[in-house]
Amino acid sequence: MSKKGKILAIVSVVIVAVAIAYGYSLYSKIFSANTKFEETEVYVNIPSESDFEKVKSIMAAYVQNMETFEMVAGKKKYNTNVKSGRFLLRKGMNNNDIINSLRQSLPVNITFNNQERLEDFCARIASQIEADSLGLMAAITQEQFLTENNLTTDNVLSIFIPNSYEFFWDTDAMSFRNRMLKEHRKFWTPERLEKAKTQNLTPTEVYILASIVHKETVKTDERPRVAGVYLNRLKKGIKLEADPTVIYAVKKNSGDFTLQIKRVLNRDLATDNLYNTYKFPGLPPGPIAMPDISAIDAVLNPEKHDYIYFCASVSRFGYHEFAVTAAQHEVNRQKYVAWINAQGIKR
Repeated sequence: MSKKGKILAIVSVVIVAVAIAYGYSLYSKIFSANTKFEETEVYVNIPSESDFEKVKSIMAAYVQNMETFEMVAGKKKYNTNVKSGRFLLRKGMNNNDIINSLRQSLPVNITFNNQERLEDFCARIASQIEADSLGLMAAITQEQFLTENNLTTDNVLSIFIPNSYEFFWDTDAMSFRNRMLKEHRKFWTPERLEKAKTQNLTPTEVYILASIVHKETVKTDERPRVAGVYLNRLKKGIKLEADPTVIYAVKKNSGDFTLQIKRVLNRDLATDNLYNTYKFPGLPPGPIAMPDISAIDAVLNPEKHDYIYFCASVSRFGYHEFAVTAAQHEVNRQKYVAWINAQGIKR
């Protein structure tokens, strides 16, 4: 081989070696593991309108080598096409996998139940999606929205049916509100609407009464009987006299919904608040909590009976003793009073 040929051969070998080295280096940057968290998997939230600088600040907690991550992001054009949402990262992912994952926003299951106030509900939702509690409050209590749907700030909680719903994490407040209104309308089927009409109640009124039934008993099999008592009272024009509404009224007047009230006292019955059904006739202006679906359906499908009274049972804990007459009820009430005194429960 001539000297020139040898030189060309050497140059070729060098070029190939450099190409291999570069290729290996590039391969390593793209396909080598680049996570630094110990968990098997983590979820990362990228806020709406984030740019790549914001993404890097978030990913700094999860990525081992930011330089190679940034390089791969550029090659895959992710740095100019950032997606907002909730994303899943797995331990040991390489940069290529990480970028691919950051392009696939995952839905979240939103769950809620038994919230006593709209403020509590909004805080609960804000802990699960991007929208904050103030934004949710503003959207839900928007005057136009309330007027169009014949709602008030007192009863707007009634449009939210406790269940599990699938959302994307970056859902905004208005979108959440509108989706919940849609779910509300879906829940109120023609059959349920007809049953509400049979009880001479609107869907909102059913929800309000169901919230009382829900608070009165955790026993789902007893709820139709409890609902029947309250419906009997409404039909006869008798005050509901529901202890849970008194507790709610006391909390509302105090402004402290963290109060623990296990015993309703005589002075509580005089609480001057429209939610106190011992003092004011008919239903309160809004729900005292979010009833679950079993409580709503209990109001729509009440047990038919003549009971007007009920009191907590001392022999079947969690259940109640029912009565037709005031005299029968007083016997049951005295048993309960004796029991609660024996427990030393004063408040």
